Amino acid sequence: MLRARTESGGIIMTVGSLTPLQGATPLKECLSINDVRSLVAKQLGVDIESVTSETHFTYDLGADFLDRVELMIAIEDQFAGVEITDEDVEQIQIVGDLIRHLQNSKQVRS
Repeated sequence: MLRARTESGGIIMTVGSLTPLQGATPLKECLSINDVRSLVAKQLGVDIESVTSETHFTYDLGADFLDRVELMIAIEDQFAGVEITDEDVEQIQIVGDLIRHLQNSKQVRS
């Protein structure tokens, strides 16, 4: 229910009651592989064209271990419910590894 009233020369609108949509999918669960590529490019300061599924984080993008850890933290922040352990960071060597990890977490659609 939406109500409007005027007070001190302005209009104030209030919302009565809102109920969340049942079964709504959070936006973060609908992100695509291109969104992952964009996040990687932004976080590592490279052009998105240089980020493909075969791109190696260290050899192709120049990311050291700390850069990769910071990237994984950014990924966890972006994708609700994703957890990337230190062991995962060691195993995620190329962008495709990261995408597969997120797909296994059911957070990214192909």
